[in-house]
Amino acid sequence: MGDRVIIALDAMGGDRAPDMVVKGASIALQRFPQVQFIFYGADSRLQPVIGKLPRLAQRATIRHTDDIVTGDAKPSVALRTGRRSSMRLAIDAVAEGEADCVVSAGNTGALMAMAKFALKMLPGIDRPAMASFFPTRRGESVMLDLGANVECDADNLVQFALMGEVFARTVLGLLQPTVGILNVGSEEVKGHEEVRAAAARLRAPGCPIRFHGFIEGDDIAAGTVDVIVTDGFTGNIAVKTAEGTARLYADFLRAAFKHSLTARLGYAFAATALKKLRARLDPRRYNGAVFLGVGGIAVKSHGGTDALGFANAIGVAVDMKVNGFLDKISSGVATLAALQPAVDKPQSAAL
Repeated sequence: MGDRVIIALDAMGGDRAPDMVVKGASIALQRFPQVQFIFYGADSRLQPVIGKLPRLAQRATIRHTDDIVTGDAKPSVALRTGRRSSMRLAIDAVAEGEADCVVSAGNTGALMAMAKFALKMLPGIDRPAMASFFPTRRGESVMLDLGANVECDADNLVQFALMGEVFARTVLGLLQPTVGILNVGSEEVKGHEEVRAAAARLRAPGCPIRFHGFIEGDDIAAGTVDVIVTDGFTGNIAVKTAEGTARLYADFLRAAFKHSLTARLGYAFAATALKKLRARLDPRRYNGAVFLGVGGIAVKSHGGTDALGFANAIGVAVDMKVNGFLDKISSGVATLAALQPAVDKPQSAAL
């Protein structure tokens, strides 16, 4: 991992920016010493923080701008008026080849709109998809789309499967990740026409994707497959439900250990195990949603994360760059395109 990687950072995006962004970059530098950072934001706020981190200061460049994209800004307004914002300038650095990746904890909708406009779409990909990974019983799984596309056709779902499979290989290090389509049942006849058509294409001989078939909601946490494909409407609800359930059980657990003196003593004996559990489920560990399908690496950090969480988002960007994510997507698209006529011919004949 000696190749230099340049990351453009939206230093003003996030609830605790720019301190969180700067300290997160410093943490990431410990794992990725080959990285250089370009910080886009207010010089007067960045200089004092970076100045206290000599090692980071040697790997950092500041590009001053006073403009920011607020958290409540509408994507269309941000796209039209935010051309000099820290977010847009960071994205433009990737579009112009000055940086390899962009990472922001700012407004999700604005980041998606700007990335799609400035970076364009990869050839063969119709729509961008938001992807992220989370813990399961077997390890980690990737899910997409998480909200970028409310409605999807079969082509979109097949493209999501390809992008998710490559993401799992480049970020999670899986050699042959399995892919499943989220559905209301595992039988081939279940679901609407779009998911059935997408499944048929993914089952075609010669398809480079290791397709498991349909999965159901309880398969998500079980880790039945490594990549979960769905439309953005369903995916967003699924991931928000999982997050809410995790918080609910955490609250129940805390309340149970405070219930009595005996429970408090039990907590003392179980403290080591509970610490391991917290580390396993720590959302900062899985921070870093990715806009797949755009012609550049764009990573969205959670706006409320801390420095450690932001460092992990930077790590996702570095892994994608170092492992040639964009090139692998292009190769996979070409393979799927070559299979398309063979899949469509029987359907045409039947008509």
